[in-house]
Amino acid sequence: MPREAIANSSSYPWFSSLISLFCRKTDFLYIVRFTLRSSILFIQETTLRKHIFLAVFGIFSAGASFAADTVTSPCRLPEFPQELRCGKVQRPLDPAEPGGKKIDVHYVVLPSQDKNKLPDAVFLLAGGPGQSAISLASFGQAMFSRLNKRRDLVFVDQRGTGRSASLACPELENSPDVADDVQMQKQSDACLARLKTLPHGDLRFYSTSIAVQDIEAVRKQQAYDRINLVGASYGTRVGLEFARQFPLSVKRMVLDGVVPPDMSLPAADAQAALDGVFQDCARKASCNAAYPALAQHWKSLTTRMPQSVSVTHPRLGTPLKFNMTHDVLLSLVHKTLYAPTTLAGLPYALTQVGQGNYQPLVTLSGATNLPGPAGINYGMHFSVWCSEIFARPLAPPKDEFEKLMTDMYQRTCKNWPRASIPAEFFSIPAAQSPVMLLSGGIDPVTPIRHGAAVAKALGSQAVHITIENAGHGLLAQGCVRDVVYRFLNAKENTDALKVDSSCVRQIPRPLAWQALQAGKEVQP
Repeated sequence: MPREAIANSSSYPWFSSLISLFCRKTDFLYIVRFTLRSSILFIQETTLRKHIFLAVFGIFSAGASFAADTVTSPCRLPEFPQELRCGKVQRPLDPAEPGGKKIDVHYVVLPSQDKNKLPDAVFLLAGGPGQSAISLASFGQAMFSRLNKRRDLVFVDQRGTGRSASLACPELENSPDVADDVQMQKQSDACLARLKTLPHGDLRFYSTSIAVQDIEAVRKQQAYDRINLVGASYGTRVGLEFARQFPLSVKRMVLDGVVPPDMSLPAADAQAALDGVFQDCARKASCNAAYPALAQHWKSLTTRMPQSVSVTHPRLGTPLKFNMTHDVLLSLVHKTLYAPTTLAGLPYALTQVGQGNYQPLVTLSGATNLPGPAGINYGMHFSVWCSEIFARPLAPPKDEFEKLMTDMYQRTCKNWPRASIPAEFFSIPAAQSPVMLLSGGIDPVTPIRHGAAVAKALGSQAVHITIENAGHGLLAQGCVRDVVYRFLNAKENTDALKVDSSCVRQIPRPLAWQALQAGKEVQP
């Protein structure tokens, strides 16, 4: 092969050099020199192409970041010393009428602490239904600060909550009283009448299925790639519905305290949780001695109502009088079942009720507390539950707690406008990306059985972590958030599904609280 032919074959320098080696044995030194020269040119050309690619990719990445910044503005929240980014996306109130009435769905971005951030932002989905995700941003940042180093944390106020077309019911949320059924109905009726007068007061358009479309709109506006979703309690139902409608927008998902789409009322497991308190106390000598025959004592209490009750208001310190009906008693007890800290005081509180002292139970239940950051926007709460609970026939209540909840929602939802819920909403398709589910065994609302059923439906992409004696929500338990971090931070999906959760240990049931006796320390 002539040298000119070799010189003109620069697109394939290695191949040309090898051909030359076989065809021109007589000019070995020339071939060696040419081979080295071609190799250097090839490396230089490859490096230049790489730099051009990286520069172009950087331009696109910077462009996406710039585009996201142009739709948000600097803002501050009271709980954060640093500057955040606030944004909003305008959405049709009725998705079927994109040119009709609009609402603003607000969100807050905690920007990545690293300029070289990763594209898979973490969206935190609040519970309730009715909580404001923005109001819970400080809790989210505390839980996921490690993820925030290289990822944005995003908090979207779901339509009807917080800053997004709020459906707050101060009549219910800020009441200083322990209300009975009649009072609660008057308060909810007053709220409903007021909400209907709002510009965004068509309450048929606040369902979970519509709300997840707002979240997808935020993802697109921020130019994020696939996102990670972390949902707590009702937020897990939001996550499941988002994944059902937009599976290609999800990288990974964490569901803490799983609310399946087909779960009707949040009371089906309350009696089992209360029975667990009684059974545990009966097994432990010290508890049984302090609070003997607790289950029988409870049955006796439920037959004594109604009673006229006078206590000191736990928050205001003023006299508080109310009528303790059977349903009010059940409601106060139900509120104490959520967390191990309040559960531990329940045997004492019930024993005191038997002695005519209602103060411990009223205080323990938190019934007179102000809403706080985790407060519920009850207009949105009822707009969601009235639509989704009654979209299908309810099963007859099997115990007192279920009857309490069924009666309450039936009264409130009787005149509440309802959304049209698609039949597909109640299905759970197999997951297309990894999902971690977290469940506590003594959770009175979302116990292990709910997480297990959802994990089975999701299939091989699901990992279910359980703690038998934990209550509602596991993210704050021990090393769970470290496991969640490794799950979301894993480079490959296969690694995420194999995440080591051996640090998650089983814990004992909360010990029943006992008052100290003079000169004697009580040992559990």
